[in-house]
Order: sequence, then C-alpha cells, then structure tokens
Amino acid sequence: MSALFIVVAAILLLGPLIAIHEFGHYIVARKLGVKVLVYSIGFGPTLLKWTSKKSGIQYQLSALPLGGYVKMLDEREGSVAEEDLPKAFNRQHPWKRIAIVAAGPLINLAFAVVLFWILFIPSQEQLNTRVGKVLPNTPAATVQMQVGDKITNVDGTATPNWEKLNFALVDRVGETGSIEIQTDRAGQVKTFQLPIQDFLKNQNQSALDSLGFMPYRPHIPAVAAKLSEDGAAIRQGMKEGDKIIAIDGIKMNDWFDVVQVVQASPEKLLKIDILRQNQLLHLEVMPQAKRDSMGNVSGMLGVQNIPGKINIPADYKQLIQYSPTEAFVMAVDKTGQISGMILNSIVKMFRGLIGLDNLSGPITIAKVAGQSAEMGWQTFISFMALMSVSLGILNLLPIPMLDGGHLVYYFIELIRGKPVSEQIQLVGLKIGMVLLGSMMLLALFNDFMRL
Repeated sequence: MSALFIVVAAILLLGPLIAIHEFGHYIVARKLGVKVLVYSIGFGPTLLKWTSKKSGIQYQLSALPLGGYVKMLDEREGSVAEEDLPKAFNRQHPWKRIAIVAAGPLINLAFAVVLFWILFIPSQEQLNTRVGKVLPNTPAATVQMQVGDKITNVDGTATPNWEKLNFALVDRVGETGSIEIQTDRAGQVKTFQLPIQDFLKNQNQSALDSLGFMPYRPHIPAVAAKLSEDGAAIRQGMKEGDKIIAIDGIKMNDWFDVVQVVQASPEKLLKIDILRQNQLLHLEVMPQAKRDSMGNVSGMLGVQNIPGKINIPADYKQLIQYSPTEAFVMAVDKTGQISGMILNSIVKMFRGLIGLDNLSGPITIAKVAGQSAEMGWQTFISFMALMSVSLGILNLLPIPMLDGGHLVYYFIELIRGKPVSEQIQLVGLKIGMVLLGSMMLLALFNDFMRL
C-alpha cells in the first residue's frame, strides 16, 4: 500500500465528514437568518475559492483537510453595518445559537445512521454466535464452555451476531471482575461467569482471544502454498507445498494454529517441523516483526495459504435480511451503541482504566483508511460511519473551543438570562487550547510510536 494511496483514502474519508459537519452549521445558520461570510473545508493556505454572486458567501478549499469552519457575521470579530445587526450571530437568541452550534455534531451522527443503513440493507450470510473453538488455559476453558454453545447474550445484552457480541465485550475494557456469558446448549440455557483482570488494558490480543472462545473456523491444512521472496521462511529453506506439522513441539492442527503461534512470536526463534514429500524436516525460523496501524507488533513468516472452496456447516450460518425500516432502526441502534462506547472509553481513560496510548491521531486514521479502502467499499463505508460518530461525539464534549464548550456557555446564558462574561470565555479558551493541544501532541506521539 503506497503512501499516495493512504493519502487519497484519508482525503476521501475525512473530506466528506468535515464538509457535512460544517454544512450542518452552515445550513442551520442560513435557515435561522444568520449571515454566513465564509464556508471553508480545511485550514491553512487557500487552494481554491469562489464567491456566490447571489448570497455573497465565500466558499473555499484549504490545504490542510483536518477540519473546517463556517465564519458568520459577528460583532465580536469586527464592525457590523447597522442594517446587518439582526443577522449577526451574537445578536441571536441563545436557542438559535444552540441550534447552529449543535447542528454540526448532530449531522455527523445522522450521516453515520445513513451509512450504516446502506450497509444493513443488503442481505448477508454470516456466522452465527455458535462457538467454534475453545482455547486451552483461558477463562472460557476454565468455566467449561464447549464447542457448539451458541452465545445469546453478554452481561444481559442480546448478541444476535459477533459484532454485537464484540461491542458488549469491548464495553468492559479495563475492568476487573467477571463477564456473564449466556449460551444455548442444545436447547438448554447455560450461564457462565468468565473472570477478567484489567480486561484488555495492556494486551495486544482481541477480546475473544483473551476470553478464549472463537467463532467457527473451517479446517484449512497447514500447507505453505506461497512464499514471499523476502520472507523469513524462504530464507531458512521452506518451500511451497511444505506441510507444517509442529512448532516448538506443539502440534499444528490447521492453518489457524500456525497463524496464532507465528503472530505471537515476533523475532523469536521457532523450531518448525515440516513434512516434504513424506520426509520429516526440521527448520529454525525467526518471524519478522510487523507493526499494524495501531502499533501492535506481530510475527510474520512470509508464508501464505490458498484455501479452496470452504463449506461452513449449516449450524454455524445465519441469513440476515432487514426491510428498509428494520435496517434504519438497526442503523440508529448501532450509532447509539458506538456513541455510548466512545463516551464510556473516554470516562475510563480519565479513570486510568484505559491507557492513553489508545489515543490515535491523523497518521493512524490515514493508515486505517487506506487499509479499509483496500478491503472494499463496505469496509471503507463502515470505517467512515465510525469516524463520523467519533467526530460528532467528540465535538459535543464540554471543552472550550469545541462545539460542546460553546453549547455550555449558551445553556448557562439561558439559565442566567445574560451571557457568560468575556473574561471567563477567554480563560476557557486558553484551557481548551491547552487541553486540545496536549491531546493532539499525545495522539501524534502515539502515531509516531506505532510507525
């Protein structure tokens, strides 16, 4: 994946989100009679601009696509002609200013609903929540969960699919205690309490890996079908067609076992037993370290497997088909669920239950945008919807400089009957600048550490 591809994907991701956010401010301001002077996508040097002859509004594109702004007529920012005073933003009733400011984040949430709705409309055949494998020496194995158990809810939340199930688990990140898993075992309800300790706080594995139960995985033989020319495996003598029998004395039942061991062993010398033309050979190979977009390091041998046609048993499949109305309800529900998860994560970050290294900046966002674009339009739209929710929720936080900070001032004005003093707003501005600046520097630091 080239740097140019990543940049283009990031622009295609962030451009529409910024444009629609600012459009929310813009359109509500115009509908409420406030005079708009500039509608800008991006910051910094102006690349392109034009002025509407009818409205006099200047529309522009700027060099840095990391935000945008809508400039409205305001006495606090310059002199205003007497005939235009009724159109000045600062002269509007607090409810009008609240509507204008809130429109940006709210339209991002609405846009996310539309994107999720588009994804929910087509029928989908997917795996149901029946357990396909229980990993040894894990909480799931300890409480005797079994292959074939169908997980129906987590902590009282219904889990009709693996996505819902993962959301329910991620909601417990950083916590200590137990997670309640309810399953259907051949028509009989089974309830398990899986113990957790600082759940996923300092781990690079997924929630499912940590708890020890996995979806159904088809049996794919552990055969090296293709080798990378610069990979560790080919340099140490592995050849196409070799069957991996064991790694460090542990039997490899299928390709997934190989992937699991290799990814957990970056830059660790592995003793690999292979079968080549009915002859047992022994190799010593050190997987190369590979860092993903979130900075997690995993091992890579440079070996690929090319499975043939995969048949999934009927017991592990389900067909999902929603009507347009049902899809819309599901989209609203998913947007609400992600919003709650983001707010919960922010609270846990301040409580120290989630590390600050989870903060991501523009570099990580750009890399994930590129990866999602490579995976197809549905993955890209799904990531765009997630980012739209994030943009909406983060902008509603009560931090000066953000939309949420302005909303706090206007609600206080509604209650008191007079605006917050300029001195207090100035102090708030400085605090907001420090907070946002610190968060951005930390996010950029995390981005560079992940490179």
